[in-house]
Amino acid sequence: MPIVNPTSTNTPIPSNLVVAEFVASPVSLDSRHPSAEWQRAAPISFCSDWQGRQSDPSRKTTVRVLWDRETIYLHFDCSYRELFVFPDSDPSGRRDKLWDRDVAEVFLQPDPSVGHYYKEFEVSPNGMWIDLDISPQGLADLKSGMRRSVWLDEGAHMWSAELAIPIRSITPHFSPTVEWRINLFRVEGNTEPRFYSAWQPTNTPQPNFHVPSAFGYLNFHS
Repeated sequence: MPIVNPTSTNTPIPSNLVVAEFVASPVSLDSRHPSAEWQRAAPISFCSDWQGRQSDPSRKTTVRVLWDRETIYLHFDCSYRELFVFPDSDPSGRRDKLWDRDVAEVFLQPDPSVGHYYKEFEVSPNGMWIDLDISPQGLADLKSGMRRSVWLDEGAHMWSAELAIPIRSITPHFSPTVEWRINLFRVEGNTEPRFYSAWQPTNTPQPNFHVPSAFGYLNFHS
């Protein structure tokens, strides 16, 4: 079920900023019955394509982010028209080329000065996943130890996913005072034309999420 929006009187968050709220203890992943802790995090929503066009509320994605000293947590609420998923995966749920079907994605870059180096995490509506280490040399399995929970509500045309990503898999030297770069995406469909939606548009001529210069910002609030 979608999370209830928190009430807040704080200054509005800039449109290119995600604020991760601190939690003192680990968050229990349960996308069907989300923890009350998620209500503390401001929602980030998007429903336009990778160029910031073709807005489609029936494909809206809403994301919230939490963190503790060991883990970054993300909750996705994903509205959809139709679902296209792979029927098979590794025993662990990992699926190579998961992006060729419906997925929600987060790209995280703890050090923007390094250029084309960042981490990619994906989850599908049926709980499959992949995590990747992206560099100018290409991509490699990250083996992050990411955990996930996924819930599909076919009646509401909504699927929800929660991810728990060990911070040590992203950076060996974490400081919550350092601002990261982040972008959030959805892919839907199994044949072209597919719908490629982005929180921060990459504005490439063809669909391409791998544009770190277009990423937004991630602050860790304690």
